[in-house]
Amino acid sequence: MSVRAIRPDYDFEPRDLQKHYSGNILIYVGWDHHTLYCSAHAMLVSPQQTFQEFLDQQMQAGFHQHPDFEKIKWDKVQFTLNKQAIQPRPEQTLAEIGFDHKSLLRFVTPGLNGYKDAHV
Repeated sequence: MSVRAIRPDYDFEPRDLQKHYSGNILIYVGWDHHTLYCSAHAMLVSPQQTFQEFLDQQMQAGFHQHPDFEKIKWDKVQFTLNKQAIQPRPEQTLAEIGFDHKSLLRFVTPGLNGYKDAHV
């Protein structure tokens, strides 16, 4: 959704441009059917890290509080990156998979439907 300024002289460079992140990228990650997290998490990542490193570091830090997290079977997870289904391999870098600045990664964990199957 675009925003229109009230004043014609309201012009500035956005602070969230990739060049402000020292080679890293900002991504968003949402866990479908787990509304304990009301929106996607914002995460700062290196596009050169492997997908396995991403799972072990940022995903662990961002979602480990949920009781379902330790039950995830990562080989069964369904991933969508920027509305496209993907099947990332652990050794691929995020850049190779197609992550870019402000990408949205969504994931579904079959058989896990939130706390007590309540989608929470």
